[in-house]
Amino acid sequence: MTELMTDPHAIERLREALIKAQYTVDGCLEALGPTAYSALSRNESVAASRAVRADDSPIGTLIKLFVLQETVPRDAAERTLPIDDALTGGLLAHERADDTVRALVDIRPYGESDVDWWLVSDLGAGLVTGRSVAMRPDYVLGVGGASTTLAQLTVREPVSRALDVGTGCGVQALHLSRHAAEIVATDVNLRALKFARLTAALSLDDREAARIDLRPGSLFEPVRDERFDLIVSNPPFVISPESAQGHGRFTYRDAGLPADELCRRFLEQVPARMSEGGWCQILANWVHEQGVDWRERVAPWVRATGCDAWVIQREVQDPAEYAELWLRDAGDHGTPDYIIRYQAYLDYFEANRIEAIGFGWITLRASGADVPTLRLEELTGRVDQPLGALVPGWFARRAFLRGTSDEELLAAALRVPPDLVLEQTARVGESGWTPESTRITQVSGLYRAGDIDPVGIALLGALDGLRPLGAVLDRIAGEFGLAPEALREGGLDTVRSLIEEGFLNTP
Repeated sequence: MTELMTDPHAIERLREALIKAQYTVDGCLEALGPTAYSALSRNESVAASRAVRADDSPIGTLIKLFVLQETVPRDAAERTLPIDDALTGGLLAHERADDTVRALVDIRPYGESDVDWWLVSDLGAGLVTGRSVAMRPDYVLGVGGASTTLAQLTVREPVSRALDVGTGCGVQALHLSRHAAEIVATDVNLRALKFARLTAALSLDDREAARIDLRPGSLFEPVRDERFDLIVSNPPFVISPESAQGHGRFTYRDAGLPADELCRRFLEQVPARMSEGGWCQILANWVHEQGVDWRERVAPWVRATGCDAWVIQREVQDPAEYAELWLRDAGDHGTPDYIIRYQAYLDYFEANRIEAIGFGWITLRASGADVPTLRLEELTGRVDQPLGALVPGWFARRAFLRGTSDEELLAAALRVPPDLVLEQTARVGESGWTPESTRITQVSGLYRAGDIDPVGIALLGALDGLRPLGAVLDRIAGEFGLAPEALREGGLDTVRSLIEEGFLNTP
């Protein structure tokens, strides 16, 4: 591959061409239509190719080149892009036999609701085009489900210093550029740093791009003795037989470590790099060993950090599902080696008594608490993304509970959040409707739900953020014929649980 474009003037000309062609997320949606655009998210290209087949406009040409990996006439590319820059900068190759050009890299529109960016990566190997894209060991992945999940989960409070471990093509670094004064982005893959550098230069102005310090190295080697207010990582967490043997097929996903050792090592090393009050948010896989609850495996890792920790398991796959996922990711499906590699996965999992693999989110907060908060839970149902805005609230509620005595809690004026609803179910019988269950449910965010009794219903109905909890409990005790002291004593644990789950907001 020709050296990737680095000339700032050429990059500026390329950016101007992309903007002029309206090669943005919204522009592609308009050009393709919702059906074809949605199919592309499933790596299916047929509908998109049909949608732009007769479209020789600049955006149609760019979609054919970079999204669909199709060749286009050279003159069409010349009308759309600074062709000489693109050819010498390693973006396009000229096929002289038929005077066409083809993409050597993927340039993909990306962004947030109020900003347009472009991600530069290797051509997508999983796109169903009928053409095969070979994946080299240092393949640089574009945006995917994991990277967007992490971006939506990340706390977006303004910070002085942020660290992106394993930046790849630079997805997280772009998001961090909006709320971090300084960003360090690292990767063991030197090609990834070149792509990330072009991604930043193409997407940001010179001042913003200069705030992203790209450094080579594994895990925290490039940032020894440095601390950060926010650390994010979508690390190479895939559990594979190749990694177990000390090498991986692809740098972006295989750490060359056995099982989930990468996750353990990351958590072991990250506290020394976190500032006081700092955050760390990562995605991870962990194994489910036969006869061992996954929490028993992961809890010691997060407990040893000394940080407040919130671990959410979002998905669990059996060994066959997991093997199929990552063999498809590698483009192995349908190849002669598919069955051999599939068997290798199953052999490895069986030999190590791995009955399933969990995927989830880990968030740490360096609170400095003597007894840090630790919660590991499974949330496989619906959630509303982005969740980043909700994360600080969860940690704030846990800090409130930790630092609030029973007397202080009784004096606090609590309130019910606006997204909480009361749901009752009943079954009709001979004597009419008989209640079966009464539940409180969040209708946004994490969609938590829980059973509640009549006393709890009365309590939540009376907590308006104005009256202290103790006075409300005393009034409810009178209404139900209960001893006030007994309700105060017995109700505080329930109130603390309601606060932790987000069913009650603190003052």
